[in-house]
Amino acid sequence: MLKGITDYEYVDEDILHNRSSLLLELNPVHKKVPVLIHKGKAIAESLVIVEYIDETWKNHPLLPQDPYEKARLRSFAIFAEKLIFDSYNASWSQGEAKEKLVKSIIEAFEKIEEEIKGKTFFGGESVGFLDIALGWISLWLPVWEEVGSFKILDSIKFPGIASWLQNLRSQPVIKERLPPKERAVKFYQERRIVRMGLVN
Repeated sequence: MLKGITDYEYVDEDILHNRSSLLLELNPVHKKVPVLIHKGKAIAESLVIVEYIDETWKNHPLLPQDPYEKARLRSFAIFAEKLIFDSYNASWSQGEAKEKLVKSIIEAFEKIEEEIKGKTFFGGESVGFLDIALGWISLWLPVWEEVGSFKILDSIKFPGIASWLQNLRSQPVIKERLPPKERAVKFYQERRIVRMGLVN
């Protein structure tokens, strides 16, 4: 792994059908994964967990030391986090609402393209904080595109992002842990049916 942490236990959660009492106990506010338990204390929310890990295990720093650059990357990560929800919502939205979402996502990807242009990773020559914050693009966006029948990722329009995705997916720590796309598609197809049922 990036930080060389090998002594840990991963617990899978069925967040669609059967959230465990342990999850609800550890994350009573958001009631969702991920949750990190370290030294008996629970830490929730993806980016918070990444920063906690970076500050606790100092090797292979994910965030730069420069305060301005660190703040800039954190701000971009917040922007990326909102993009996750927009992309997911586009997978079940319809009509004009979907068109607006897809348009705004493409505009956001234009900003990401500017940021990654000419770089191997957002963190330079190695995976950093922003690569992790945007890493969902490598799996979840293609899944949501398939489930929702829309297209964002275009190697001609976004060559920098396309190159970055290849670099990211080639990293053993990423490649070995990506769940099968077919499993992810099935999961979100089920969620889409449930969500559409609630909407209608």
